[in-house]
Amino acid sequence: MNEFDWPALMRAGMRGAGLRPAEFWALTPAELLIFLGVGEGEAPMAHARLQELSRAFPDEGVRDGRD
Repeated sequence: MNEFDWPALMRAGMRGAGLRPAEFWALTPAELLIFLGVGEGEAPMAHARLQELSRAFPDEGVRDGRD
């Protein structure tokens, strides 16, 4: 049976990253994995891709950029 080493995880979060206990316990499993460096994750969207999507799916009825 694999068990988490909670004391080590808590030390990494609270001592290593300076998280308060409530912040540590509020992490989602995905956030905890990212925090621990597990997996590579996906690169954020680049500006060019955002522009491409904006052209492909324009906001309808917006004239000056404000709702």
